[in-house]
Formats: sequence, structure tokens, C-alpha cells
Amino acid sequence: MACLTLLLVRHGQSQGNAEGRMEGWHSTPLTALGESQSHHLGRHLATESWCPTHLYCSPLLRATATLAAMQAGWLAKTQEQKTEDWSNVWPATVLLDDLKENNQGIFTGLTWAEAKQRYPQLCHTLETSLDWHPIPQAETLVEGQQRAQQFVNHLLNHHQNGDRLWVVSHYWILQHIVAQILGSERAWGIPIHNTGVFEFWLDRDRWFNPDHRLNTELWQIKRFNDYRHLVETDSAITTEAV
Repeated sequence: MACLTLLLVRHGQSQGNAEGRMEGWHSTPLTALGESQSHHLGRHLATESWCPTHLYCSPLLRATATLAAMQAGWLAKTQEQKTEDWSNVWPATVLLDDLKENNQGIFTGLTWAEAKQRYPQLCHTLETSLDWHPIPQAETLVEGQQRAQQFVNHLLNHHQNGDRLWVVSHYWILQHIVAQILGSERAWGIPIHNTGVFEFWLDRDRWFNPDHRLNTELWQIKRFNDYRHLVETDSAITTEAV
């Protein structure tokens, strides 16, 4: 059965991740480890002949660098296996603000220790309460959910069965995107490794028909925070900061 195939990818380790910084809409480059993680993911996908028809990416540096390294790894592995020129295989990349990480407001670029020094009362409140508390100039949870919903709606309105998408984004917003795909009104806390992969197969033609919503042949989760490409290459992984 032809289906709409979605491959959601968290970016590789960034310098901000390695330093434990809350990057938000600010972005640092990938570390050497992050480059390696992304390159190995591309090679791993090439061994599966996983070639996208469409590319979506957050415009933040750590995401665009991840996609570039994935493409390089994919092409390198493919060229090892075949003699054809695959340099022109890639569709144009669509950069979408809806795929950016959450805006951290006044915490942007800070470690938690630095934030506690600058904003001790606010940080104390956040540490001692599970209730949501607004961070000045930051994005709200509802705004993040709305961005995720807009992106999923865009995919459903602009793609069809047979399309194969790579989507490179960030930890926090990916949790909301996964929730939207699954039809959940809650965003769940999901561990997502750097370059962790989620793969969904869905029947776009029947998506809006309520008679088919319980048919598990039409909606399949093929990978969920899959990072075998890191384990297979003995690469270290990090989930510390986003």
C-alpha cells in the first residue's frame, strides 16, 4: 500500500547542548560528535535506500547543519554502493519557522546555573512547582502546540500517498508534533536522543474519514526515538539540553 511516509529527526549534538545551554531560537554549530551522529544517520538511511521526495528543516543552524551532514553521509554511502551520479538526487529544502525550538525568552543562551544567578526567584519557582509558569519573553506551551498543529496540517494539505519526507527539528517541538500526529491533546515527555528518529506511515487518502481511524493497517509507527545508527557505530549520545 502506498502511504505518506514521515521521518522526523532531532538535530545532532550542538555546542550549546554540550555546554548545557538553553538555546531556544539561538543556535550554536554542531560539535564534532553532532556532525558524526548526523553523518552516520545519513549512511544508515542509505543502507535502507531511504530516499526522500521532500525535505523540511528548522532554519536554526544546528538543524540545517544536521540535514547537510545527513545528506553527505547518505551520498557517501550510496556512492560506495553504486556507480551512478547521485549528486542531484535531493529536492529543495523547505525551511519553516514552525519547526524551530521553543523560544526560551530571557533564558536563551544560558545554562541553568547562569539562569539561577540572574533570576533566582523565577528559577526557584520553576524548581519547586510542577505547575506551568510563564518565562518573560518566552513562548507559551499553547503557542508551541499551535505551531506543531500548523505544521502537521501543512503536511496533510500539501502531500499525498507516495511522498517520503525528512523533517529535521528539535526536542521540544518534536514532542508536540508527535502528539499532533497521534491525535493526542496532551504533549508527552518523550526521550529523544540527538539524531533520534521517528517514522510514521499513514494513509493520507483516508486520514480525515472517521470510519477508518481504528484501522491500524492505515496508521503505523515504524520507529520511535530510534538511534540504532549511533549504537552501531559506538557513537556517544546526549539528551541533556535542547
